[in-house]
Amino acid sequence: MQTIRKWVQAVWVFLINGFWGFPITGNLYQGPLKVICSPGLNCYSCPASTTYCPIGTLQQLLLSVRFSLETGKYYLGLFVLGTMGMLGVSFGRFICGWACPFGLFQELLYKIPSKKYSIPPSLNLLKYVFFILFVIVLPLVFVDQFGLGKPWFCKYICPAGTLEAGIPMVLLVPDLRSTLGVLYVNKISILIGFVLWSVFASRPFCRTTCPLGAFYAIFNRISLIKLVLDKDACTNCKACHKVCPVEIRFNETQGSGECINCMKCMTDACNFEAIHVSVAGYRLTKAGRKRLIDSQ
Repeated sequence: MQTIRKWVQAVWVFLINGFWGFPITGNLYQGPLKVICSPGLNCYSCPASTTYCPIGTLQQLLLSVRFSLETGKYYLGLFVLGTMGMLGVSFGRFICGWACPFGLFQELLYKIPSKKYSIPPSLNLLKYVFFILFVIVLPLVFVDQFGLGKPWFCKYICPAGTLEAGIPMVLLVPDLRSTLGVLYVNKISILIGFVLWSVFASRPFCRTTCPLGAFYAIFNRISLIKLVLDKDACTNCKACHKVCPVEIRFNETQGSGECINCMKCMTDACNFEAIHVSVAGYRLTKAGRKRLIDSQ
């Protein structure tokens, strides 16, 4: 199952970044697919991107709300919120574990041999702060003389945007290099910090900073597709605790907003069919594959 998940993640990377003509055109993809919402964090400005990023688009909506209202447009962008809500209600954080390019990037970095460290659970709350403050409050509150705000998270923090768009565009368009300054250095520093952290800890950006993960976490308990615990079958062996990449205790925290639904607890740990995938209340799979007990 984990091999299948890696292939699914890789397929999603190419599905939402399918414009490989950018080295020839020297520009971003502007075709009809650009109106499609990427389920995971994927920068709109990536030269290969064929979709838009939900967090970036939400910021663009919020930073222009005052301007729109003042000019009588009353544009509220319910399409953006509706798309994000539909993805959240349908999949929850399954998207984080199966369809996010930057999540896959962190998982590959974590495979680099090194001493591994845990992330304090209290840091998990920071992503909600980033979502509320940098995605919602700052774009709405701090506006210029025309009533327009800034995409604070994308502009000042997002390491995924730096990796997917910032670095490639500077390499692709040499004229941009003369415009680089403190902001670019700061973004590069943040990216390097998360790259190094991802070698020593599992998915640090997803767990501590990602505002999209914070948004999807709200729906994890009520999403149509989710992992479910059969309490009668669970023996409290705690094997699921040891394999979880986000360090939760699934049998004690079912529906946790931190769960990325990678299914490792189901496929790599549980021997008692206590965990299964539920689709709209229908049991899709038996919990975990039963492994043979070593007779030695």
